[in-house]
Amino acid sequence: MADCHARRNAPSLLMVRFAHRRSQLHPLDAYKVSSGNHLGTPISLERFIDYGLWYQRAAVPDADTRKVCAIEPRGGKFQLTLEDGTDVTASRVIVAGGISAFATRPAAFDHVPAALATHTSEGPNLSRFVNKRLIVIGGGQSALESAALLHEVGAEVEVLVRRSHLHWLGWKERLRPLGAASGLLFSPTDVGPAGISRLVAAPDVLRRFPRSIQTRLRTLSIRPAGARWLRERLQTVPISTRTTVISAVPSNGSLRLILSDNSTRLVDHVILGTGYRVNITRYNFLSPSIFERLQVVDGFRRLGAAFESSIPGLHFLGAPAASSYGPLMYFVSGTKYAAAALFRHLSLSRSAAARAPVTPRMCCARTLCSTLAAPRAPL
Repeated sequence: MADCHARRNAPSLLMVRFAHRRSQLHPLDAYKVSSGNHLGTPISLERFIDYGLWYQRAAVPDADTRKVCAIEPRGGKFQLTLEDGTDVTASRVIVAGGISAFATRPAAFDHVPAALATHTSEGPNLSRFVNKRLIVIGGGQSALESAALLHEVGAEVEVLVRRSHLHWLGWKERLRPLGAASGLLFSPTDVGPAGISRLVAAPDVLRRFPRSIQTRLRTLSIRPAGARWLRERLQTVPISTRTTVISAVPSNGSLRLILSDNSTRLVDHVILGTGYRVNITRYNFLSPSIFERLQVVDGFRRLGAAFESSIPGLHFLGAPAASSYGPLMYFVSGTKYAAAALFRHLSLSRSAAARAPVTPRMCCARTLCSTLAAPRAPL
């Protein structure tokens, strides 16, 4: 499963951009009592993953961890093929496939082997780069924190950012002295800048805006940014702005880079914190016949009520839903809205059809695919 992959490969000190509020994610308090773990701020990625697995064991203890290798529409239903060859028939499928499939690499790195360049989504073990020369590309949290961690383990690191300056998070804390007024500017979901945050937290309202405005708000809410507590850790790390890589060529076990300012770098490895671009064709567990029938806009699925796609019974959660439901869908805090919307929709549908109760099954796709299924073959 994706969580297990992250546990094995993620840097152990990486921190999660996550605000712990008793009112927002109160299960964290139960987790602390159950596990005896103290949660600091910010929360380490390793601890957050452990919390997620604890929550899964408590909420869905019978999750099926077999991977879903293929999903094919069959006679108004769906046939799922699992990694052991088992076929399962479902009347409804809810895909929460994560974003790792959407990781983007600059064109200059298309033919560079993984031994010389890795994306931050791959969770490279940064401790192996002690005394090595590295370039980190990107101005977002994953890139900047990777650079800080590399510097702290003894690597010689430089950050390349294509924008003119870095954007730092932290306005919410700076406005806190305003008291209740600051609460009017920021939603508890903590996604988006002041004012916009409140609108982003209401997907049903946001969906009524013209597409151009929705796109602009999504861009402002998920633009590359780093947590303000990283600034001190990066004070002695060289950061080159307005700089991109034009060419990357392997050379005797190293990587020779030509930059947009015509300078060169010879490094041992490059960390790509270059973000994600939603593209449904990268979900390779979906069959070509599904792609042919889906209505797609700029790589995103066009979704209706309760995240249902143009194929009845097929729903998509997370980043693929952001074009229809806003940038809240990229974040953990968006699950509260998504779960409630799905529950209402499925409850009404089941009541209207007077069907037998649907039995939920959790299955694992390349990342994570959860299905609400009435199986005809045993799991």
